[in-house]
Amino acid sequence: MLAPCASSATRMRIAEGLEMLDLEMKLGDRTMTIHPIIVYDHESWTLVDTGMPGSASNILAHAKQIGISSNSLQAIILTHQDIDHIGSLPEFIADRGAAAFEVYAREEDRDTIDGKAPLLKFPQERLNAELDSLPAELRAQFESIFLHPSKPNVTRLVEDGETLPIGGGLTVIHTPGHTPGHFSLYHQASKTLIAGDALVVHNGELLGSSPYSTVNMEQAIRSVEKFKAFDIETVVCYHGGLLSGDMNKRIADLIAQLATLE
Repeated sequence: MLAPCASSATRMRIAEGLEMLDLEMKLGDRTMTIHPIIVYDHESWTLVDTGMPGSASNILAHAKQIGISSNSLQAIILTHQDIDHIGSLPEFIADRGAAAFEVYAREEDRDTIDGKAPLLKFPQERLNAELDSLPAELRAQFESIFLHPSKPNVTRLVEDGETLPIGGGLTVIHTPGHTPGHFSLYHQASKTLIAGDALVVHNGELLGSSPYSTVNMEQAIRSVEKFKAFDIETVVCYHGGLLSGDMNKRIADLIAQLATLE
């Protein structure tokens, strides 16, 4: 059984078959709000990013409210390796079994998600402190998947430009910089960009990837230019949530602003 999670969450319907979660979580001594995405139809659903360890119970509760069950989870898409994106993957695996759903990721971040390499931006001392704060069951699940894995966690690698047969079409946009394997997704049916951490919304303003948590800022700035190729009506950032209204112009303005920083 999944352990209860101390965080709170609400959800917002972006379009038919597309929901954004508003999930408040603790990371060390600070609280943050993150925005995993659920893509669904009448038969199955896909989760984009899993939140911190302990998030799964809240995510599943909202899936149930939408009218979908844990048993119809077909895939988890991990936009990159950071702990607030992959942290509750072990709980879904413990609840349903590793073979019950696909796990999508990029090759560049695969070793970390498979537990073969350490988290790029989460030193072991900090990770130990985070794990010490977890209930014993959650800690054991995390360690079994990411520290002492018995087999790979990633079952499907995604390629730049491919369209996944999910939600009427999710186009993969490789947007490295925040991490080497970071990618964003374009939901064709609703013209929604699921930016992951390639973009941030802060006080209603669209910003680039945070320099404090980005491995290669020059690369991250160049990645934003790839969004120009898409007709975007709505942007969802993992940190900051939803922004809509003249998004292609706002992205173009951001690209011009970021170009002055290179």
